[in-house]
Amino acid sequence: MSSTTEHTTSGRGRTLGSTLSGLAVALGCVAFLGGFVWAALSYRPYTVPTDSMSPTIAPGARVLAQKVEGSEIRRGDVVVFKDSVWGDVPMVKRVVGVGGDKVACCTKQGRLTINGKPVEEPYLQGSGPASPIGFKAKVPAGQLFLLGDHRSDSMDSRVHLTDGDHGSVPRGAVQARVDARAWPLGSVGVMQRPAAFSALPGGTSQPGPIAPITFTVVAGAVLILAGAAYGPIARRGARGRA
Repeated sequence: MSSTTEHTTSGRGRTLGSTLSGLAVALGCVAFLGGFVWAALSYRPYTVPTDSMSPTIAPGARVLAQKVEGSEIRRGDVVVFKDSVWGDVPMVKRVVGVGGDKVACCTKQGRLTINGKPVEEPYLQGSGPASPIGFKAKVPAGQLFLLGDHRSDSMDSRVHLTDGDHGSVPRGAVQARVDARAWPLGSVGVMQRPAAFSALPGGTSQPGPIAPITFTVVAGAVLILAGAAYGPIARRGARGRA
């Protein structure tokens, strides 16, 4: 009698385990695939061909840029934009000034100033001044002033200062905001909002859904692996009891 009871209990346990295993795999597939669909709806992949954004983004790196309206852009954001004056091809630069700002460089300490206030820029390439050439510009309303992080090797707003918009581009030219580096593997990470810009009027932008998307994909993968592993583990346990 005890043997029959033990056999029945064991069978129920295996049935429950199989059910939970299947449920874990099903939920994992939904989360894993759903995360990728969510990412595809929210982000666009771009390749940065030059080193104008080094060391933040290395040449040849792939980035994920969130689809946003130009009105959502804040100082410090790294954006993908396209403007006919700049060549009418997608470019990646950092926003350092918005409409109404007076942007200038450099102070005696070699810093960029926005409306007369020095800005700390830890993301810059090298330890020299914020720009190898001095400049000043007043950003028109509805426009953005853009610079590369590798200031000695970046074709940015500084080379367009004599244009009608003083080197700036319309907010409407922005296609997306870079939220993360996706490739190469050693550089994968979320783009940080520069703290120096947070104290300025308007503050910095909020990160996109890259963190919850990543969690959803990883959680889905874990559920799939855990559910798939139940079968071999259960069979091994059964052989051990036998």
